[in-house]
Amino acid sequence: MSLAETLEKPAFDQSARAGTATASAARRRTRRRGASSPTPLGSVLLGLSFPFALLLVWWWAARLGLVPEQILPAPSTIYETVSSLLADGSLATHLEVSTHRVLVGFGLGALFGLVFGAAAGLSPTVRAFLYPPVQAVARVNVLAWMPLLTLFMGIDEPLKYVVIGWSAAIPIILGTARGIENVSPAFRELGRVLHFNTRDTLRLVVLPGAVPSIFAGLREGLANAWQTLVLAELFASFEGLGYLMTWGRQLFQLDLVIIAMIVVALAGLAMDLGLRWVERRAQPWKRGTRDVH
Repeated sequence: MSLAETLEKPAFDQSARAGTATASAARRRTRRRGASSPTPLGSVLLGLSFPFALLLVWWWAARLGLVPEQILPAPSTIYETVSSLLADGSLATHLEVSTHRVLVGFGLGALFGLVFGAAAGLSPTVRAFLYPPVQAVARVNVLAWMPLLTLFMGIDEPLKYVVIGWSAAIPIILGTARGIENVSPAFRELGRVLHFNTRDTLRLVVLPGAVPSIFAGLREGLANAWQTLVLAELFASFEGLGYLMTWGRQLFQLDLVIIAMIVVALAGLAMDLGLRWVERRAQPWKRGTRDVH
């Protein structure tokens, strides 16, 4: 063995031992994360545990007569009413009408919010000129504007689309503008060093950095859309889940109210999960990071 090999061998052995120790530490961290993080099935069961416990408490209270049925109907009554509504198709009709209103209103609000928010985030002039009025309007609930909007638009479908879109657009505007504005200056500087044109800067630097904030605004806007839908249908509608709540309240059939509330919650949850799926697809680099870890 040469002198150079003799001198290099201890350094090589030390590097190899350091690499092995690093890999072992990484595996231990991965095992700890795997032990602390629930599996997909475990996450589902954990999420269902609280509703199931609430259902048991509800059934127990109804069985023992702790709460009058006029105030809180028994789960068996809810089941019978749901079966009746499904049999005659009325529940599906109300759900279809409400879902259509939410999709149209949310779509309009998302389109306006993304465009306006992007303009405010990219242009300091637009942000200085129009952003303060938007922030001021965001402090006033859209339902406060409904009496005024009714004078100009009546109580038909356009009114519902406008108020739903309005309530959805506000968080989308704020989230989009905030996400674009908060993109790290270091990333923008890197784009200039690499001589990115405007299109490449937006596609490779600004958009990836703003995506989390944009989707946070979209999800909040979707939640606002469902809340505003119910209130708009309570205000002026003859069909939809909000109308079903009003009808049940007027007849003092609280089972109808509870059923409409449950359907609204499940429909909103389903749409939010769909939006989460789109968000994951829009951020492939995060999936890659999870796979590495």
